[in-house]
Amino acid sequence: MNASSGFAQAAIEQVLELSADAHIERRMTTQGSPAFYRLTGTIAAYGKALSVLVELQEREELYALIAQLNLPESVTGVAH
Repeated sequence: MNASSGFAQAAIEQVLELSADAHIERRMTTQGSPAFYRLTGTIAAYGKALSVLVELQEREELYALIAQLNLPESVTGVAH
C-alpha cells in the first residue's frame, strides 16, 4: 500500500464513522420529519462518497501493482 492508499483508507474510515453517526441520529429522529429526510439524504451522500473513495483506492492499488512490474513506458504510458 502506498501513501495515497493510506490517505484513501483514512478518508474511507472517516466517512464510515460519519455515516454510522448519521444512522444513529436518524434512528432517534421521528420518522417522516424534515430531520429524518435530511439525515436520509446525508446517509445517501455518504454512500456515494464511499463508492468514489473505494474506486479511487482500488485504482491507486492497481497502478502501484502495475508500477512494480517495471513494464516499458510504451505499455503503461507512465514514465518510471
